Amino acid sequence: MAHPSQLGFQDAASPVMEELLHFHDHALMIVFLISTLVLYIIVAMVSTKLTNKYILDSQEIEIIWTVLPAIILILIALPSLRILYLMDEINSPLLTIKAVGHQWYWSYEYTDYEDLGFDAYMIPTQDLNPGQFRLLEADHRMVIPVESPIRVLVSADDVLHSWAVPALGIKMDAVPGRLNQTAFIASRPGIFYGQCSEICGANHSFMPIVVEAVPLEHFENWSSRMLEDA
Repeated sequence: MAHPSQLGFQDAASPVMEELLHFHDHALMIVFLISTLVLYIIVAMVSTKLTNKYILDSQEIEIIWTVLPAIILILIALPSLRILYLMDEINSPLLTIKAVGHQWYWSYEYTDYEDLGFDAYMIPTQDLNPGQFRLLEADHRMVIPVESPIRVLVSADDVLHSWAVPALGIKMDAVPGRLNQTAFIASRPGIFYGQCSEICGANHSFMPIVVEAVPLEHFENWSSRMLEDA
């Protein structure tokens, strides 16, 4: 859960998000070192009146400032490509959930069950209980078992939406007439919040996503209750 004045990302709740955090720190350190070097060169050029005749025309320096940026780009590109392929891996999901975006709510269908599905609307501010978050709480949560591979099929019924949960490292566009898929593993129990991340109309800001990760036994009890109510 993000908090006011937060500078970094939310705490990772999935292995992919942990990899993304490590890559962010890796790339940020490279950017910091480059910025420091450029600032030092600018200060040195402005503050000194000395001139080195060997720098004015030097083949060696030209080779260095050509090869060094190429090496830096490789150091950034290789881990980035690795994470991109990791995010596309979907290996034997334990559970498949279809998330469909509407104006302006989400509907969820647990496709491994016959009649398990529901709509998730934002809880109005006046109906919130103490401790609940404004604009982030939904009347139904997407409940999943913890430490289990989950596949999410994302689509839309009307306009473009985007199903995004930052703590899980998930952001997938919901396109009408198209079925996109993504996968994740919740590495710890908890409640993780997200929102539609594609401008979809007047109430774009009012269609939150709430994912609740629980132990497998609790998930089975929840699914049994939902099926009985249905």
